[in-house]
Amino acid sequence: MGGDIGMMRSDRTIPGKFPYGVDPAVPVAPGAVPARCADPVERGGMCPPALSGTRDSAPVMRAAPRTRAPAARPLLSQLATASPGLALLVAAWLATGTAFAQGTASARLPVERIRLPPGFVISVFADNLPGARSLAVGRDNVIFVGTRGAGRVYAVRHDGSRATRVSTLASGLNQPNGVALRDGALYVAEVSRILRFDDIESRLDGDLPRPVVVTDRFPRETHHGWKFIAFGPDRRLYVPVGAPCNICAPDPDRHALISRINADGGDYEVVARGVRNSVGFDWHPQTGELWFTDNGRDWLGDDSPDDELNHAPKPGLHFGFPFCHQGDLPDPEFGRRRACGEFVAPVAKLGPHVAALGMRFYTGSQFPAEYRHNIFIAEHGSWNRSSRIGYRVKRVVLEGNRVARQEVFAEGWLEGERVWGRPVDVATLPDGSLLVSDDHAGAIYRIAWGGR
Repeated sequence: MGGDIGMMRSDRTIPGKFPYGVDPAVPVAPGAVPARCADPVERGGMCPPALSGTRDSAPVMRAAPRTRAPAARPLLSQLATASPGLALLVAAWLATGTAFAQGTASARLPVERIRLPPGFVISVFADNLPGARSLAVGRDNVIFVGTRGAGRVYAVRHDGSRATRVSTLASGLNQPNGVALRDGALYVAEVSRILRFDDIESRLDGDLPRPVVVTDRFPRETHHGWKFIAFGPDRRLYVPVGAPCNICAPDPDRHALISRINADGGDYEVVARGVRNSVGFDWHPQTGELWFTDNGRDWLGDDSPDDELNHAPKPGLHFGFPFCHQGDLPDPEFGRRRACGEFVAPVAKLGPHVAALGMRFYTGSQFPAEYRHNIFIAEHGSWNRSSRIGYRVKRVVLEGNRVARQEVFAEGWLEGERVWGRPVDVATLPDGSLLVSDDHAGAIYRIAWGGR
């Protein structure tokens, strides 16, 4: 069903762009948002867009914000008295689950079940954001949010602790997962191209800027084609390109890599090779060196290989794919070609099939001092493991460039084998609180330090 129903916009919808469904393999916890369709490409999540081809489509600009609405279901009994027929139609519409009012979706998210270290508190920062994934923190209390299957980019205005207004900036895009800001412009990554929305932060209340195509040089394969993007300390835009397969030996200059380009799209350079599918990276706030997550291959059993946390202190390093996984596991097919010792091993094994996605160094000052410069990693969770794993936020503590320890920071989105949320990305607000996006529940959470 289309995802625009009931969102109080006059937007034109794009047929076939929002193929949401229910995953029968994921039971719905009581009070939870229904699961999205299973995704054989990544670790579950929302379906990729149903495209007629691989060419990126022209975005449809959006300007009208979604506004809060009263809960609909309590009104049905009153409506039934006045007009039984109309009440039946409204009830049928609600049953489709295509949209929830901004003011009521948070009631469906049992954040009280999330377990955190003592002193921390979690709340729903924003809801009714179908497919919310990558986060970019702007100025003047605005968060920009990318998606995959939803094909949309959102702007979320907030008061520091809660969203106050949500706008859809563009829709009909081809898996616009990545969002990044530089000099007032918003960069959005589709599968094969990078778009730029100039002066976006000062034009949210007026006519939105038309997108400029920065580059369309990237491969069109949609398997691992969605991209996390970010500007590095060198002011260049870093763009990963995943392997177009579960396991294969693709062109090392086109796939399974992290690249960087100038802000105008020029001077393409491969920074790291042998990277199967990175959907999160950041730079150490003291050294300026690149760290990134990487998703391990599938179908080698429940317990191997591990997802990885990697460190790239310089360009030109190779991290093993497809020849070696987790630093010490030769691939059954490609491992005969090259030995694991030829490649850079991960600094940490994060666990098998946890789907380690977004990661950030914590640079805020709200959390206790021991959290300074720790890494927070969003684990989206397994999609084909016989027993589910992940669905949490992990904390990694460093000593220099060595991982001293890793531990679970936030968990509870997985209850037994029931899933009601899937963390995707993390970001730090100016006040030092931590945001966590969730594409399964269509929400963003805020974790704050409340003190012991």
